[in-house]
Amino acid sequence: MIELLDSLVRIDSVTPWLIPGGAGEGEVARFMQRWLTSAGLDVTLEDVEPGRPNVLAWLRGTAPGPTICLTAHSDTVGYAAWPDRALTPVVDGDRMIGVGVADDKGGCAAAMLAAAELVRCGTPLAGNVLVALAIDEEGVSIGTEHLVAHHADEIDLAIELEPEGSHLIFGEHQGFGWIDIVVFGEPAHGSAPDKGVDAIVHMAEVITRLHRLDETRWKPNPDPRNGRTVFHTGTIAGGTDYATYPAEVVLGIEIGTQPGETLADRVAEIEAIFDEVKAVEPRFRGEVRVRLDRDPFTGAGNDALLAALADATEAVNGTRAQITGLNAWTDAALLQSAGIPTVLFGPEGGNYHAAEEWVSIPDVIATAEILRRTVVTLIGVPEPATSPS
Repeated sequence: MIELLDSLVRIDSVTPWLIPGGAGEGEVARFMQRWLTSAGLDVTLEDVEPGRPNVLAWLRGTAPGPTICLTAHSDTVGYAAWPDRALTPVVDGDRMIGVGVADDKGGCAAAMLAAAELVRCGTPLAGNVLVALAIDEEGVSIGTEHLVAHHADEIDLAIELEPEGSHLIFGEHQGFGWIDIVVFGEPAHGSAPDKGVDAIVHMAEVITRLHRLDETRWKPNPDPRNGRTVFHTGTIAGGTDYATYPAEVVLGIEIGTQPGETLADRVAEIEAIFDEVKAVEPRFRGEVRVRLDRDPFTGAGNDALLAALADATEAVNGTRAQITGLNAWTDAALLQSAGIPTVLFGPEGGNYHAAEEWVSIPDVIATAEILRRTVVTLIGVPEPATSPS
């Protein structure tokens, strides 16, 4: 485990969607292909964008049956805030430290080792295992979009590997949207307040009301499983110079949706805020532009997966994992939207997207064994009963 994880972290795989000029996933994909081929799997690379391939590694069963997909993402965020050792992982006690070591190369390593162990043991399977290591989850998930567009009809069940710890199984999580809120003003000379409309002042009214909505509705009423509905401002831009009333201000926000909600619900709430502002500022004009809309993950049809994973966690860890929800978003929602029953599970880590990111080495090992046992439970061929002599 240490050798594999060390090798994965040393290969720069920053998604270029997030960091322009990022190395991308090509080199790490080729390493994964070599490693999985040597382990006995049938491996192909599928370019999603030029030089950015998904890794698809098949372990075919000895009899017909369902296909279980173990999937993780091969890309990472950037590491500008790190000291020099971001791509030089170190072992500190039972932790490994390095960029992407938890999110999500620990998940990649666990899936790879689980599949390799199934091959090594010669485990007979009535069905198949697909290890799918996808690009761009830290961007806009074009890797998993490609996976479901081209292979959804080949996949019956999926385990999405993301870090939180093998003591937890996530059966659902929030959706989210990236939204631009645009407020329009009227440009004019700074000495002509009767002609100018200050878009920044009007945007301040919108932001104040959004914050109040967060504090009075979402914060005090968290979802029982998925926690507080995500909301935060992300970017703001507007105006041209000190001496001119700003004609336009654009606020970028990230905002969550819980199971049973859609982003249209959030848009309606923002438009209701527009009406409130217009009531006190008659010259107010605003617009909502949805940049990205991701549905919540509701875990539809994943009961068999949840039960098998929970049994395996109890066998490996000595305690049964808690089944819960998550106040973040993962590619599990894309798999579910393609009609594939899915659960979310992965090794313990910390400092995600920050310097000194770490993963628990024992928990990566435990995760690999839990995955192996889950596969055997779901598609393993039972040993024939022996009659007493």
